[in-house]
Amino acid sequence: MKNYLEINKNSWNAKVEPHLKSDFYFVDEFLKGRTSLNSIELELLGDVKGKSILHLQCHFGQDTISLSRLGAKATGIDLSDKAVDAAKYLAQQCGTDTEFICSDIYDLPTVLDQKFDIVFTSYGTVGWLPDLEKWAGVIDHFLKPGGRFVMAEFHPVIWMFDDDFKGIHYNYFNEKPIMETYEGTYADFSADIVQEYVMWNHSLSEVLQNLIDKEMELENFQEFDWSPYPCFKYVDEFEKGKWRIPQFGNKIPMVYALKAQKKSS
Repeated sequence: MKNYLEINKNSWNAKVEPHLKSDFYFVDEFLKGRTSLNSIELELLGDVKGKSILHLQCHFGQDTISLSRLGAKATGIDLSDKAVDAAKYLAQQCGTDTEFICSDIYDLPTVLDQKFDIVFTSYGTVGWLPDLEKWAGVIDHFLKPGGRFVMAEFHPVIWMFDDDFKGIHYNYFNEKPIMETYEGTYADFSADIVQEYVMWNHSLSEVLQNLIDKEMELENFQEFDWSPYPCFKYVDEFEKGKWRIPQFGNKIPMVYALKAQKKSS
C-alpha cells in the first residue's frame, strides 16, 4: 500500500477550495454567525462555556470556530495544511481566538503539550484512520482526568453499500484498507476533481471496545435513522435539516453518537 497519509492529505487538500465555495458549507452565512453544529452533538456537548476542547480532524474549522462562539477555548487539528490555512483565515474573519494545528492524529502527542476538558470528533473521521487502538490512546492522552470524549459519526452500516445504495459492496468489519479513486466530492458531486484515497471501515464494536480498553466510561450512546448532512447520493430531506436514503426510509441507522468519560483516577 502506498503511504496513506500522503494520499489522503493530497485528497483533502484538493477538497478545500470546492468545499469553501459549496452550498454544503455555507461559508457566507457562517461568517455572519450561523453555527455549523447540529443538535446531535450539541446535546452531548452541553454547556461548553469556559471549557477547553480539542477538535480532531476539523477540516477547515467551522465546528471548531462554532465551539469558540459558544465560549469554549477550542483547538482544531487536521492533516490538510490547506484546510488549516483556511481555518485560520475563517477564525480571523469571525474574530475568534480558535487555534489550529496541522498534524496527523497519531503524531499529535509529539506536537501538542496540553490536556483538555473535552475531546471532540464528528462525521466522517474514523474511516480515515487505520488503527483505532492508537486513536483511543491519543484521546486518552489529551483528556484531563474526568474529561469527556464526544463523538458523532456516520454509522458503519452506511459504508457497507455501494455509492448508489443498490447493494452491499463493502465489509462491515475492518477487513482491509479500501483504496479507490473518486470523482467530485460529497459537498459538490459535480466538482472537477479526481481523488485517490485510502479508508477503513470500523464496526461499532471496534470503536467502543477500544475506548473501553482505555478505561473510558460510556455515558451515552445513540443511533439515528437520519443524517444531518445531504452528503450521500439520492437522499431526501424528510424534515428540515434531516436526510434519509429514500428506498430505506427509517429502516437503517445513518449516524451514531456517544459520550464517554475518562476516569478521574
